[in-house]
Amino acid sequence: MKTSTFPEVFSLHGEHALITGGGTGIGLAIAHAMHAAGARVVLIGRREAELADAVRSLGDRASYVVHDITKFSEAAGLIARITKEHGPITCLVNNAGMHLKKPAIETSPEEFQQVMNTHIFGAHALSQVVLPGMIERKHGNVIFIASMASLFGIPLVVAYAAAKSAMIGMIRTMATELSPHNVRVNAIAPGWIDTAMSRKAFAGDPNRKSKIISRTPMARLGDPEDVGWAAVYIASSAAKFVTGSILPVDGGVAMGF
Repeated sequence: MKTSTFPEVFSLHGEHALITGGGTGIGLAIAHAMHAAGARVVLIGRREAELADAVRSLGDRASYVVHDITKFSEAAGLIARITKEHGPITCLVNNAGMHLKKPAIETSPEEFQQVMNTHIFGAHALSQVVLPGMIERKHGNVIFIASMASLFGIPLVVAYAAAKSAMIGMIRTMATELSPHNVRVNAIAPGWIDTAMSRKAFAGDPNRKSKIISRTPMARLGDPEDVGWAAVYIASSAAKFVTGSILPVDGGVAMGF
């Protein structure tokens, strides 16, 4: 039996990770964890000031490109540019997203489409361009950031829940197609994580935080780095036999108690 050694089995040295929505929140936490594990990281986002700050906090082996993933036709040019400047991408983290809190009967087709464009079509456009190189090299990882809304009903987020649920089907299909090429596809489904976005949401709804914590067996919010280190595990050789999985990082919420 082949035995790997610790900590090498969790190392990402030699990996090149592209992280969408990498300037803040969970995306930035993933970038920090992967960078600490030895990977080169490239952050993608629409707001240059946030991306620049993020890269400064990371230091060497980190860069950014301002890009809107809903501009599907620009995906090929983006990947060609990154590959030329920094080398081929070995790990794609589809983290970029947008939220829409609205009753289902008030959500317009245009709003629904906008959410789907970011979570599904944007992620697919990047994956479609990155995957041929991974297949050719017989090495690669694609990680999607799913949600509790992928797993059970949450009111007032019909477009977001639909997008995150569609993501699960996409992950499983892609994992099945790509497994023969040693390319793995997985998802992380974060629970309620203590980010600037969640703090802003709680500020406008003081009872929401206490309700969420009361439904979380661990009785607290998660830290962004909890998701970051989960991403490191999935991208590392420690998870070399893991594909098509959805890993909840949620303090036990998904148990549905």
